Amino acid sequence: MKQRTLRTALLALTTVAALATTTLTPVYAATPAPQAPGHEATRAALRQLVEAGRIPGVAAEVRDGKERWFGSAGVADVGTGRKRSVHDRFRAASITKPFIATVLLQLEAEGQLSLDDTVDTWLPGLVRGNGNDGRTITVRRLLNHTSGLPSHTGDREFQTNSSGSGFPEHRYDNHTPEELVAIALKYPPVAAPGEKASYSNTNYVLAGMVIEAVAGHPYADEVERRIIEPLRLRGTSFPGSDPSMPDPHPVAYSRLHDPAPGAPVHDATEQNMTWLGASGDMISTLGDLNTFQRALLRGELLPRAQMRELLDAVPAGNGFAFGLGVETITLSCGVPVVGKTGRTNGSMSATVTTRDGGHRLTFNMNGDWLSDGALYVNVIEAEFCGRIPAPADRRHGALPAALAE
Repeated sequence: MKQRTLRTALLALTTVAALATTTLTPVYAATPAPQAPGHEATRAALRQLVEAGRIPGVAAEVRDGKERWFGSAGVADVGTGRKRSVHDRFRAASITKPFIATVLLQLEAEGQLSLDDTVDTWLPGLVRGNGNDGRTITVRRLLNHTSGLPSHTGDREFQTNSSGSGFPEHRYDNHTPEELVAIALKYPPVAAPGEKASYSNTNYVLAGMVIEAVAGHPYADEVERRIIEPLRLRGTSFPGSDPSMPDPHPVAYSRLHDPAPGAPVHDATEQNMTWLGASGDMISTLGDLNTFQRALLRGELLPRAQMRELLDAVPAGNGFAFGLGVETITLSCGVPVVGKTGRTNGSMSATVTTRDGGHRLTFNMNGDWLSDGALYVNVIEAEFCGRIPAPADRRHGALPAALAE
């Protein structure tokens, strides 16, 4: 696949996600919490995110061989001035997807299903309507976003209520997977199955339902049994319909998709994540996601055949390629990386690793807007390339789909 730089792919980062009931007037501070020396480029990129991007706070953890480094800037709570912590829990959003894909790949390795089974094999009759047909869509096409299915989060009314101006009234609404699929099926396919990659959260809602049909247990239980418990991911959980966050956690600040520079900022910490379900409801920590990335890329969770499937990526435009639950791209310095981004109301995250799983970076922002997408890119480029790209070297491009919706 012809690769382009991460800078080209991410530069158009604009206002994202959602809301709350209390309007805040935060005062941003870029003063980092006490942390170990080193990683000066990454440290500078974190400060730049807060100072130039006007994001309340950001926290990052790097693991490289035996080294473990934590860096932060800004605050977890603008009211108290509390700093970001390496122990913070946050909503990982679409970073849930690699966990779901890994479980399905494990089930395939055990002979319990084939990724080339159709959706209809496991969920008969569910995907029908407006040209969408589960008999022509395989499980693999769900995982690499080539199903052609529209995303339920693209429905205007649903988007308004889940992550827009209707959020204060609807933040505690409960949604079933069947309801989410039905919303998506109101629209025709975006492409024929297998024709092209097109990111859709509905793909992973269905993937979670397939896990449950095959295993006979909720997808969250299977992820816990197969991944969370063996890797001892103590800060990772699936909240179900519980809108609260376990401590410690930052306040999640959102501008309700309002692109105005002076848009009010809202506390969106509490929210019922059934609006994303298996496509993005997981809570985690920096360290847990770095631990997962190492185990996944080093083949500790999957046999070789399934590892090849995981990384068999299809071009998705702007230099990105979609594997099964993961995304691949090559940075401006030529380093190929694998990872996933995630965005929900008041939270933006990324977890990125070299192909051998040896050098990992995970960071989380407790704000869901940026005026300049280059600031987000700089953190990744700084860590893996050792430099912050010059501000003048900025070319417009597309966001990772998980952040652009």
